[in-house]
Amino acid sequence: MSSRIAKTLAIAAIAASLAACSSTPLDGSAGAGDSASGATMDPFNPNSPLAQQRSVYFAFDSYAVEPQYQPLVQMHAQYLAANSQQRVRIEGNTDARGSAEYNLALGQRRSVAVGNQLVQQGVNGNQIEAVSFGKERPKASGNTEEAYAENRRADINYLR
Repeated sequence: MSSRIAKTLAIAAIAASLAACSSTPLDGSAGAGDSASGATMDPFNPNSPLAQQRSVYFAFDSYAVEPQYQPLVQMHAQYLAANSQQRVRIEGNTDARGSAEYNLALGQRRSVAVGNQLVQQGVNGNQIEAVSFGKERPKASGNTEEAYAENRRADINYLR
């Protein structure tokens, strides 16, 4: 669990530094770089924060986007707002506990919650597709709380 907290803090620090450096608007071209930090804001570049930080994690039986994930959502929102032709699919996921029907509904609420956050930050709703995989696409295997926590997420996936 402490490694998840460390990852979250690292994500927040990177996102905060990127947000602080975004005083000049992006020109909308793929691969536009952030010269102050050296980070490339391209969701298809594996070295980009947009490619590396795509998961919003949730508490058990919750679909509330917690404050610690706001910088991550904001980073994606800034890119999407500046690149209106780019579309994303937000994929909601759950841990293995609960029925398939319940988990599909919860996963959908999670993906919609992240999509709503993006829209509130200026992204056109037509750029967003929200889907649920419920418990069918686990990121971690096992029946530990750590594995369950890894699987309670919404992933932001950019479409080509």
